[in-house]
Amino acid sequence: MDTVTDVAAARARLEEEKTRVRAELGEEIEAPGQMTYGSQAAAAAQVFAQQRDLAFREQAERRFRAIDHALARIDAGTYTVCEICGGPISAERHEAVAWATTCVECGRTHH
Repeated sequence: MDTVTDVAAARARLEEEKTRVRAELGEEIEAPGQMTYGSQAAAAAQVFAQQRDLAFREQAERRFRAIDHALARIDAGTYTVCEICGGPISAERHEAVAWATTCVECGRTHH
């Protein structure tokens, strides 16, 4: 694999992912309906589904912010520089996680 990141291709991947995440965030989370004397299991399943949906939404919001940060790093010319050690972020790392801000080693030790 290439050791130099193709920043233009990275920007395109990030913009594509940002569009996908924006659409994901636009989906409504179903609010719980009025409780009736129905099954407790059905009510519990509904609460579980809502909590799961909220967790997915929070995860998508974090990913959206990370993508914006990566795009800002491209604009600043720091996209390929590790935010922790200042070393290079490999093309392979950005291929795997386009919004990565650390090199592989710092990613392992600081997460």
